[in-house]
Amino acid sequence: MEGTQPQKPHPVFDIIILGASGFTGKYVVKEALKFLNTPSSPLKTLAIAGRSHEKLVKTLKWAAHPSSPPPEISIITADTTDPPSLLSLCSQTKVLLNCVGPFRIHGEPVVSACVSSGCDYLDISGEPEFMESMEGKYHEKAVETGSLVVSACGFDSIPAEMGFMFNSRQWVAPAVPNYIDAYVSLESDKRIVGNFATYESAVLGVANMDKLQELRRSRPRRPRPVIPGPNPPKGPMIEYQEKLGLRAVKLPSADAVVVRRTLVTQIENPHGLPGINESAEHAKKREAFWSSVKPAHFGVKVGSKSLLGIYRIIGVGIFIGLLSRTSFGRWLLLKFPSFFSFGWFRKTGPSEDEVRSASFKMWFVGHGFSDSSLASERNAKPDMQIITRVMGPEIGYVTTPIALLQCALILLSQRENLPKGGVLTPGIVFGPDLQERLQGNGISFDLISKTALSA
Repeated sequence: MEGTQPQKPHPVFDIIILGASGFTGKYVVKEALKFLNTPSSPLKTLAIAGRSHEKLVKTLKWAAHPSSPPPEISIITADTTDPPSLLSLCSQTKVLLNCVGPFRIHGEPVVSACVSSGCDYLDISGEPEFMESMEGKYHEKAVETGSLVVSACGFDSIPAEMGFMFNSRQWVAPAVPNYIDAYVSLESDKRIVGNFATYESAVLGVANMDKLQELRRSRPRRPRPVIPGPNPPKGPMIEYQEKLGLRAVKLPSADAVVVRRTLVTQIENPHGLPGINESAEHAKKREAFWSSVKPAHFGVKVGSKSLLGIYRIIGVGIFIGLLSRTSFGRWLLLKFPSFFSFGWFRKTGPSEDEVRSASFKMWFVGHGFSDSSLASERNAKPDMQIITRVMGPEIGYVTTPIALLQCALILLSQRENLPKGGVLTPGIVFGPDLQERLQGNGISFDLISKTALSA
């Protein structure tokens, strides 16, 4: 009963960053400092948390450089293996940003503590099993306690979700999309080096694929989006996109899973999820936004301008696919990441120069029908193509902190306009408000072309 719930203590902090001294966490701290006590920012109080006080002090100095660290930032010792420390942490904040991965290992105790205390939770996970498991275990309790639990608030999967919705909203009635494919292209003047935690999560995800399938079979079936037209063609293993100048292969990532979850929630709530005490203005904005988002099949591919680049991507996939099946194989993959990823991942992460020089482009190529009536015709084939693009800085240490912080700032500034609680996707929670904020912080959304396709 609601009457038996203990009264929540008033939070001391607007945001606590957990795992702040990690590779990604320190860049999240750096991004957060840009908005701390600045005009019009809702972020007035900030704390950082982790296992080592000494490392957190060093992180704060690094993030604030060349200035001195703001004296009002608190440093809190907490450990994901110590539930009481997590409950104490969560009782002190409005929003907890979790940067401690792999999330399949370290994530659940943090989610549990946030849901129990009623604070909001955001993370940068790109792990489907973790996200779907948390939804199954904690959604109802999170609704009850008023805790919003939102994973995939980094490069996985904000550009994909917002980019998909941006493309789907370009299909103005009577036009409808049938399928939208995303093509990710990573670019740099220097060497491209990824986050080791991302690599580790991929290895563990492939190793536990059976558990994900078992989890999905055990959960109630939810309605599927009704998408006009036939299923999209499978296409060749290596695809050449002439308009983009890219060769591409399918990328098994969280992006398609997250987009699918958003579309399923939209079926159940065609106008989106109303806020706790939503203003009439925001309700109108939310309803207009979701009425313009159209369902479509969605897939993600990773692209390269060279065939050699594609062969390297395939090679990494083969190594992970084969060696992840045994404990010794996983040990090899995690012990020698640079060797098995052809230098794309290393335990030390990229240098600051490598981070500054990197960027991404994510192209969304939508195929559909100029009139929805054409989709129901026998042997129907799409007669229209819309290409859009999302573009931004380095994915793991720049775009990810930007996306995470913008989600957090929406929570702080518009909490009454957002759902009471639940385990939800970024798109369904932040969709109407997030694109504009990302565009103001270095991530662009562009309509590239609308063309008719010959029969």
